Amino acid sequence: MPDEETIEIIKRLRTIEGHVQGVTGMVEADVYCLEIICQIKAIQAALQKVIASLLTRHLHSCLITAVPDNDPDEPEQMIDRIMGVFEVKGKFH
Repeated sequence: MPDEETIEIIKRLRTIEGHVQGVTGMVEADVYCLEIICQIKAIQAALQKVIASLLTRHLHSCLITAVPDNDPDEPEQMIDRIMGVFEVKGKFH
């Protein structure tokens, strides 16, 4: 059974999913573009909260157990991997 944190993340993602479907409906209904953009910005903010939750969990659980005591370079490599996730990989089109 998932823990409370996992349940909360799943709830947030399902809410975001519903919100995205709502935005799709707005686009189909030809709603004013700035209203759609405001809704998309809200979705982005909600996704950032999910990212923050997942990153916090990773830092407190996965990262702590993944860093062996005998490799002094491993913590720096792990930090580089985490930071790589946040690098922009493409451009807006």
